[in-house]
Amino acid sequence: MPAPLDRRIFVLATVGGLPAVLVAEWVVWRTAWPLPVRILLLLLLLGSWIGCAIAARRSLVNPLHTLANLLTGIRQGDFSLRARGADARDPLGAVFLEYNELGEALLAQHVSALEATALLRRIMEEIDVAVFAFDAEERLQLVNRAGERLLGQPEERMIGHTAQILGLAEARALPPGRTLDATFGGASGRWEVRRGTFRQGGRPMELVVLSDLTRTLREEERLVWQRLVRVLSHEINNSLAPIRSLAGTLTSLLERSPRAPDAESDLRRGLDVIGTRAESLNRFMASYARLARLPAPTPGDVVVADWIQRVVGLEPGASVTVVPGPDLVIHGDGDQLDQVLINLLKNALEAVQGRGAVEVGWRLLDSGMVEVWVRDDGPGLPASANLFVPFFTTKPGGTGIGLALSRQITEAHGGSLVLTNRGDAPGALARIRLPASY
Repeated sequence: MPAPLDRRIFVLATVGGLPAVLVAEWVVWRTAWPLPVRILLLLLLLGSWIGCAIAARRSLVNPLHTLANLLTGIRQGDFSLRARGADARDPLGAVFLEYNELGEALLAQHVSALEATALLRRIMEEIDVAVFAFDAEERLQLVNRAGERLLGQPEERMIGHTAQILGLAEARALPPGRTLDATFGGASGRWEVRRGTFRQGGRPMELVVLSDLTRTLREEERLVWQRLVRVLSHEINNSLAPIRSLAGTLTSLLERSPRAPDAESDLRRGLDVIGTRAESLNRFMASYARLARLPAPTPGDVVVADWIQRVVGLEPGASVTVVPGPDLVIHGDGDQLDQVLINLLKNALEAVQGRGAVEVGWRLLDSGMVEVWVRDDGPGLPASANLFVPFFTTKPGGTGIGLALSRQITEAHGGSLVLTNRGDAPGALARIRLPASY
């Protein structure tokens, strides 16, 4: 084992000066000076030699001890220590200057990390989402305030317990993004489960996040009811208002004495109007019932090319161009999908009014979805966000349920329906996206 650095410095300093000291001692001893003077000079030479060796050792060892103490402070998280009197012209001074710069940089990073951690903890405490972190042994290591409220227990009582004991085993077993209907110690309802992984201190951790969907669903339900009541009230009032007015008019005709010669014809016309409005209201309610009672799809294999050709063949006099695509098969209810494509083709044909072209085609997307598109060169879509709102229509005599019904069918098949204006030319573009069957 090598000797310590300070001892090696002392030995090298003494050995290096030994020849000169021996020569000086020999010269002094050979002089004719009195013996006490020679002994005093010899002691002075010997003391100077040893003193210089000790000074050389201290001049190197003491700064190294200082640097070691500064580095210990960094290791223990104290970034405020600085070396004083550092001079760039001195090699050790240059080291101390570099340490001071390093300390400033580490202090700035440490403060930034502390601020980010404090912000993260603040966010974790304030968000209304339950967050749990489990280690590799499935024991809870982190929980926020919302998690405490969810389980009805303080953090101190939960840390270190397994998910099974805490009642979170089912949530950990669900795939990410799925919903869970469950009752916990502090709340019950429907929860969206999200999971992820991270590392803390080099150890793998699993993050489980539970979002309460009950409040959001209730708000959405309230908005749906408001929209439904508004639509029903509007349509019913549109029919009841003329009926009420005509009923009053007819009553006044019946009460007249004597009756006017054309009273009977006025009564017949009024009753015809009342019957017409009643029939309109009946059709409206039947349309709503159809939309509300859409049956679940009866899935089967649907060849996309055959599906499109079959629907296009239902419009023999229409000018619809089929753009060929790849051989694809989807899994769905053929009758319901026919209704979707019929509605879209009908809208496109009504848009061009026999003076434009309608095209339909299909392709396979990189996401594995089959996209069936219908495009026309008509006037395009109106600037309205209510295209899929039931009973909203911009066409005279329209029912306003075709697009709403089409989107409902498409979403029931795990797909989507999007309507946009074409960007390359005038007209509208409808895109049906459905999962491909492999």
